[in-house]
Amino acid sequence: MAALPEKIEARSATDLPPAAPVAAGRNLLFLREEELRLAQDLLFFGYRDFTGGADRILEELGMGRAHHRVLHFVGRRQGITVGELLAILSITKQSLGRVLTPLVEEGYVLQSPGRSDRRQRLLSLTPKGLALEQRLFERQREHVMRAYREAGAVAVEGFRKVMRGLMGPEARAQLERLERTEPPGPGSRPARNG
Repeated sequence: MAALPEKIEARSATDLPPAAPVAAGRNLLFLREEELRLAQDLLFFGYRDFTGGADRILEELGMGRAHHRVLHFVGRRQGITVGELLAILSITKQSLGRVLTPLVEEGYVLQSPGRSDRRQRLLSLTPKGLALEQRLFERQREHVMRAYREAGAVAVEGFRKVMRGLMGPEARAQLERLERTEPPGPGSRPARNG
């Protein structure tokens, strides 16, 4: 029988098997300050490059990331109420108004009264809005697909766990609502109330 090494070298988080239990104090090199700073660097640079292509499209149209977020979440939940969108974006009505008003005026978003409460405003993407949202999605989809392919299924699941771990309880609840109202397929986005 081969002798076990006296000291086991610490491994990074990505080297751990998916369900490996971690004893207190072992294999925690990824929690050192320089590793946490590297995580921040990865988030900053990843986000910069992930948003770069979409930013260029938006800039051509005189829009920014706030417009993109509205298009994205209205597209994900056609018929979303203004209140629900405010909760998802975690912004004030005034901030949303600065972004939403031009999107409505330029024909990207349609506002309609609520079905049961006429004071409620329901938001949907128009065909023009759907086309822009799809164009932005396709630009970013390529980055995500490439990264997912390179990383593999285990790493993708780990990434999802880390991203959920970065979210607070409210953001996780919003994400769960979005996951429950997933559209059935590309191009078909029925109105939903959640």
